[in-house]
Amino acid sequence: MAEDKKPQDSVTKLRELIKDIKIAMLTTSETDGTLRSRPMGTQQTEFDGDLWFFTAKSSGKITEIQHDQHVNVSYAAPDDNRYVSVSGRAELIDDKAKAKELWNPFIKAWFPKGLDDPDLVLLRVRVEAAEYWDAPSSTMVNLVGFAKAVLTGKRPDIGENEKLSL
Repeated sequence: MAEDKKPQDSVTKLRELIKDIKIAMLTTSETDGTLRSRPMGTQQTEFDGDLWFFTAKSSGKITEIQHDQHVNVSYAAPDDNRYVSVSGRAELIDDKAKAKELWNPFIKAWFPKGLDDPDLVLLRVRVEAAEYWDAPSSTMVNLVGFAKAVLTGKRPDIGENEKLSL
């Protein structure tokens, strides 16, 4: 059970699950409680319990995060039947040294002035919990499993599912 695991075990498992998924969906809450999701590029750094994103100070998500720091970040690798939902608290980090450490040439498409762009800020999500679904079998096997479930009335084996606490 996830409760029996050490936090470092959960960090290691989550690192393995998301390491090669480049785009995540970040969900924030508007002031009226409406949820908003948008794609974000996760910065490729060794996951240690924090997720890092570049964002613009002028973006709507900044106001939403200032109102409510609770966010969800979801990852999907459908070709691998791997899905991860991460809950945590977001904070804005205005740290040029950290931005330089995480910088890569693709980010310049959104921030043409580079690291000197006055609108550039980092968004750090401190992960508190996560849940994942990991079914390593092929799609054909899954289709057969679902067909069998329909015929027998028994739920298909969806693979590994676990909640993690960090």
